Amino acid sequence: MRVLLLSQFYPPVIGGEERHVRNLGAALAQRGHHVSVGTLMHPGAPETELDGAVRVHRLRGMLQRLSGLHTDPERRHAPPFPDPELVLALKRLVAQEEPDIVHAHNWIYASFLPLKVLSGARLVVTLHDYGLVCAKKNFMHLGANLCSGPAPAKCLPCATRHYGAVKATVTTLGNWSSSFAARRVVDRFIAVSHAVARHTGLTQGRALYEIIPNFVPDDVEVLGPEDPCLRELPGDGFLLFVGDMMRLKGIDVLLQAYAGLERAPQLVLIGRRVADTPTEFPPNVRVFSKWPHSAIMHAWRRSLFGVLPSVGPEACATVIMEAMASGKAIIATDVGGMPDIVDHGETGLLVPPGDAHALAHAMQTLLEDRVLLARLEATSFTRVRRLKAGAVVTRIEEVYRDVLRPSANSSEVPAHQGSGEPSCR
Repeated sequence: MRVLLLSQFYPPVIGGEERHVRNLGAALAQRGHHVSVGTLMHPGAPETELDGAVRVHRLRGMLQRLSGLHTDPERRHAPPFPDPELVLALKRLVAQEEPDIVHAHNWIYASFLPLKVLSGARLVVTLHDYGLVCAKKNFMHLGANLCSGPAPAKCLPCATRHYGAVKATVTTLGNWSSSFAARRVVDRFIAVSHAVARHTGLTQGRALYEIIPNFVPDDVEVLGPEDPCLRELPGDGFLLFVGDMMRLKGIDVLLQAYAGLERAPQLVLIGRRVADTPTEFPPNVRVFSKWPHSAIMHAWRRSLFGVLPSVGPEACATVIMEAMASGKAIIATDVGGMPDIVDHGETGLLVPPGDAHALAHAMQTLLEDRVLLARLEATSFTRVRRLKAGAVVTRIEEVYRDVLRPSANSSEVPAHQGSGEPSCR
């Protein structure tokens, strides 16, 4: 098959979604498919390059040029509606690559929608977040509580608080329009967790969908050379958090819980600093930013266990899979897609989101009960196999083959469908 992956960002821009697209491209190419990637231009990056067997094309969009629209100049997102310049760039790219499958990730899909029918390609869209219904993508109402569902009277004020009135109105209305069209044009959605399928309305609608998680490479646990930054780590046996250091990730709850522990080892935080990152940390907390991914995998191996106390509905946290592949147990919150990955009492522990007392109790339990910790570690390392490329990419290939069948869009197909399997279990 000829597969064109669309992703608004791609390395050297680094994040969970970017690593997923890169790993997917490499895995598909290794299986004999012709794979190319269309992504947004990043300053200093070449317009076209080979990433192994995958050809990467960097495209320019009209809104990308307007730096004032983007909070982070290094991450100029694709809009949730067709960008005229990006549509033309995608049209040229499709003519060049002649894909059988266009597999889009995130809002860049909106700029392909006008080309879908004439392109002749089947369109698969992976939902890595809640952007199909939420202009902020996080499904948190006013940044504080899990949203009960989209509605004009809720969404516009909520987005306005986040973006400002003008940007919120354009983003929200554009997203509604693209979402309406996508549910009728996309050949198959892939939701990365049950939470994503449920909160985006796929489980109640007529759009075809599968639930397939993100994945990690088959050899993710094989460590590369040690980076000099690893010298800054404390001795083995520290507690580890990896992710953006923001309230939505539960960083404040984590610090509060950590302060209540008895005889606790050092806590290591690795991730991006953002607007609501705490400005001060307790003395026993070590904070590191912008570490290469290979160094983070070394940090997992040296840690005692991991903590991911998000208060928002994480879609499908790859960081948990990386911890499991390193043979580590995880304490996570019982929200979003995390219950799909963490089997409570078997591969880790789940606690209520925002509950510092429950989080502290779970952390203290693993610090004191090393027999339980060892059992969780062993089970984690075994069960992560279902979340590796060998298992997951096969399911994505099955989606491609299914949508290419002549009957894929006929009345013979059920009105909607799930995968029939848990997303991460």
